[in-house]
Amino acid sequence: MCRFLETIQFVQGRHLNLDGHQARVNATFEQFFPGVSPFLLQEVLSKNEIPEGDGKYKCRLVYDEQVQQLEYLPYSLPPITLLRLVETSMESSVCKSADRTEYNRSFALREECDDVLLIRNGLLTDTSYCNVALWDGSTWVTPLTPLLYGTRRADLLLQKTIVEKDIPAKEIFRYQKIRLFNAMIGFGELEFEITPETVRSCYS
Repeated sequence: MCRFLETIQFVQGRHLNLDGHQARVNATFEQFFPGVSPFLLQEVLSKNEIPEGDGKYKCRLVYDEQVQQLEYLPYSLPPITLLRLVETSMESSVCKSADRTEYNRSFALREECDDVLLIRNGLLTDTSYCNVALWDGSTWVTPLTPLLYGTRRADLLLQKTIVEKDIPAKEIFRYQKIRLFNAMIGFGELEFEITPETVRSCYS
């Protein structure tokens, strides 16, 4: 049976963007468990112990028709400054699968780089863990069709902080900077310039 995952940031005694995560849980139930009422995250989280202290934690919730696992893990920003472009055939999804087999297979191709930037049908999508946005000198542009329609991505689009657009991989060096973000990584926390040294291209 398919299992799914929500990764929720817990910091300063609060779970962030629960509305966005609940919307994805609802969409997952509608697609994979029709006729079953989705659980309420606020209710589930209120029944479990939460970490004490001021650090940042990853609240990792694995579920199918019911919650199967819930844990809090200390979180620190990953040191990512070097990406390798890698082709993928993975399909886009609103739902976040707990099965990372295909992502791990792609990640294994990073060689000396910190992560991979995945290309499908000649277009940029995501890294192995993050949505991305590229700076064109005036606007932060995010791929129109990511592999995962992330919760922070949805919020940034709603705020008009980023705009959607197809980004051909061959045109990546027309952009100046790249930001990596997800539910745990804020917009602007991971940013570096796009150069042949920081993004290893598979295109000439």
